[in-house]
Amino acid sequence: MALPQSKYTNIESGNSRGFEQICHPILPKNVKPLRYDLTLEPNFETFKFEGEVKIDLEVKEDSNQITVNSLEIDIHSVEAAGQRANTIEFDEDKQTALFTFENKFAKGTEIALDIKFTGTLNDNMAGFYRSSYEHEGQTKYLATTQMEPTDCRRAFPSFDEPALKAIFDVTLISDKGLTALSNMDVKEVRELGTDKKATVFNSTPLMSTYLIAFIVGDLRYVENNDFRIPIRTYATPGLEKDGQYAADLTAKTLSFLEEKFDIQYPLPKLDNVAIADFSAGAMENWGLVTYRIVDLLFDEKNSNLNTKQRVTEVVQHELSHQWFGNLVTMDWWEGLWLNEGFATWTSWYACNAFYPDWKVWEQYVTDSLQHALALDALRASHPIEVPVKRADEINQIFDAISYSKGSSLLKMISRWLGEEIFVKGVSNYLKKHQFGNTKTSDLWESLSEASGKNVVEVMDVWTKKIGFPVIKVTEDASTNTISVKQNRYLTTGDVRPEEDETIYPVFLGLKTQTGTDESVVLNAREATLQLEDLKFFKLNADQSGIYRTSYSPDRWVKLGHAGVDGLLSVEDRAGLVADAGALAVSGYQSTLSLLNLVHGWKTESNFVVWDEILTRVSTIKAAWIFEDQNILDSLNAFTRALVSEKTHSLGWEFKESDSFLEQRLKSVLYGSALNAKDEVVIKSALESFDNYIKGDKESVNPNLRASIFGAVARRGNQSDYEEILKIYKNPLSNDEKITALRTLGRFENAQLIERTLGYLFDGTIRAQDIYIPLQGLRTHKAGIEATWGWVQKNWDEITRRLPPGLSMLGSVVTISTSGFTSESKAKEIEQFFASKSTKGFDQGLAQSLDTVRSKASWVVRDHKNIYSWLKEHDF
Repeated sequence: MALPQSKYTNIESGNSRGFEQICHPILPKNVKPLRYDLTLEPNFETFKFEGEVKIDLEVKEDSNQITVNSLEIDIHSVEAAGQRANTIEFDEDKQTALFTFENKFAKGTEIALDIKFTGTLNDNMAGFYRSSYEHEGQTKYLATTQMEPTDCRRAFPSFDEPALKAIFDVTLISDKGLTALSNMDVKEVRELGTDKKATVFNSTPLMSTYLIAFIVGDLRYVENNDFRIPIRTYATPGLEKDGQYAADLTAKTLSFLEEKFDIQYPLPKLDNVAIADFSAGAMENWGLVTYRIVDLLFDEKNSNLNTKQRVTEVVQHELSHQWFGNLVTMDWWEGLWLNEGFATWTSWYACNAFYPDWKVWEQYVTDSLQHALALDALRASHPIEVPVKRADEINQIFDAISYSKGSSLLKMISRWLGEEIFVKGVSNYLKKHQFGNTKTSDLWESLSEASGKNVVEVMDVWTKKIGFPVIKVTEDASTNTISVKQNRYLTTGDVRPEEDETIYPVFLGLKTQTGTDESVVLNAREATLQLEDLKFFKLNADQSGIYRTSYSPDRWVKLGHAGVDGLLSVEDRAGLVADAGALAVSGYQSTLSLLNLVHGWKTESNFVVWDEILTRVSTIKAAWIFEDQNILDSLNAFTRALVSEKTHSLGWEFKESDSFLEQRLKSVLYGSALNAKDEVVIKSALESFDNYIKGDKESVNPNLRASIFGAVARRGNQSDYEEILKIYKNPLSNDEKITALRTLGRFENAQLIERTLGYLFDGTIRAQDIYIPLQGLRTHKAGIEATWGWVQKNWDEITRRLPPGLSMLGSVVTISTSGFTSESKAKEIEQFFASKSTKGFDQGLAQSLDTVRSKASWVVRDHKNIYSWLKEHDF
């Protein structure tokens, strides 16, 4: 499953407090499901669905009881082996239904469990639910599914655990004019009277319940026939034209993955479907992958390069899941990273093969790696493998630990073993366990066999322990040695002894003028390394390790010169900026090391490095957002000194001859210059927008759209607000729609802020998109304060509309609280939630509090230093 675009940036850490160190709540073992025969009929007038499921069971123990998962299902009748159930007992907390029969079922026999039921096509984007869209002036509906992690039980009574794989036969009853889709191809279509039909699908392979999917609605498609099976992209009428890029990419990616892992995709078709209401970014249902519209459909003319790369990575992420997760599935949810970490790594691997000019592995350092380190740097993080008990806990581990730290671990292993051996070991793992379930140890064993190295011993620490280290480097010029010492890294900088007991196996990747030594591993608290000389060295070559490195102030200066002199790769330079920024936040080093480093790299020409530089400068601004305006003005002056000259020289016209990265560089510099109040760039942005609303749709380049709309919001006129709102309601593309929605939150006028907040629940904004205008509000202090006030005032309504069992509530809590920068606000937030149930978002809340407190400490600690540095440099 791909997360929404906001997920990593909104949720800045995980949390261990909500995870109880106990066994997971598996169903009783007295029966085992073998096969489901499921029939469903959705009704778009009542928003109900009628269903019957017949489940073939193998009896493992003599018993007269059967327990299934069931949630929000009205069960009418239950029969098994000719007996009607005497009693049906529901446990809402465990989300189960217990059926008791008069006579016992004998061990070793097979029986059929037959359940008739009614369910609700809910509007919570979970289970079997309804999604609405506008077509020809009318509101239309389709019925679709989202089962992961534990919502199959909302669609039909089932054994809803990943290890309980079975075969599924699905039949969907619908109006004749509607399209019916499921995981498999159609076996037959039977007419039912004059206006109904039954679409019967072929049997699935053995698969987990969270991967079952079915859709009924008015859908159109485009297709690609370059692969040996049909590839289609479906959307509601009028949108399907933007699905061709995804269809073509799907065909190429399936072929690529089959070749790399030497295993054929086993299903007879693959459909991608764009859904208007979708809680995640996408979902890898086997053979029927579902997506948010913005993460699947791509309008080449009206969308920006960010969107193209996002669509590419999301599609390839979901296709990777067809092997990692679908063919081979984790045994239980603590192994989620085996699904998500692999799909994340593989999507970057495939993207690099298809678009080498994008240089995505350089971008990885500032993207997935930093997401992992940012989240895992808080006390409220959790291990990659974390025991989970309740459904709401499972939802909360779909975060950057499972995705980004998991993929970063795989990237680190592939570098250690060598990419060819790594891929071979992974292929062996997939072949050995196909159609089955695995634990992390199964992967380590396959990689050990392929490489001859003890992968288990090295990697168990990284998956089972929380956090990562900071490596402190001390130099001794008299002996040409460096001493390295590892300690637990926390953003708050206040590590307690009991939190610093883990010794990580750290791949030091020692880079010197003679090359890189990949063999050096720090397996102890500290060690001393002999160098030929100390003129130039850097640890963590190409930033492939999961750790931060802390150097002396003098060494930071020398590394700055090394970056200018060409001794450092793009990954090295970006990684140094990221480390310097993180160490400043946490207090391991002064913020002056960061400021001096980036100030010396004004001539930098690489997009990835610039992106990280500007991200870290923005982090300072965000921490100081409630401080004196003078220091914020000085930080803007500093930013202008960094970017204005380069922005003006590069310009903001996009030419056919511009490479992908050149276009990205122009975009990021232009946006930064606007935010820093460069008058020349502001003038160009406002003129472009004014021409745009007069009808010149070419005047705003899609790559600059977000920046230009942001400049308009800072101008702050009510008439501008109305124009942005019009664009949101009648966009040229989905990309533009999302940008306009986020921009509504960037207006700082109190009345306009209230209007934006009012749209969250009045139907103007879809529930899936509530976080988007909140992201805009979080960029200025008036918005931060107003959003928190809105949450407190409307808490009961928020929790009614966004149930705690779903992921959206946690996103809202995190965005609305983590923008603050003082201890007093942290205490206020704690006090508000002290009397509330935090089930379903306790981790996100803990993350926010850690984030707020780390910024508060940073401001107190470095305020004078930063002010003095800015003054000394005439900013």
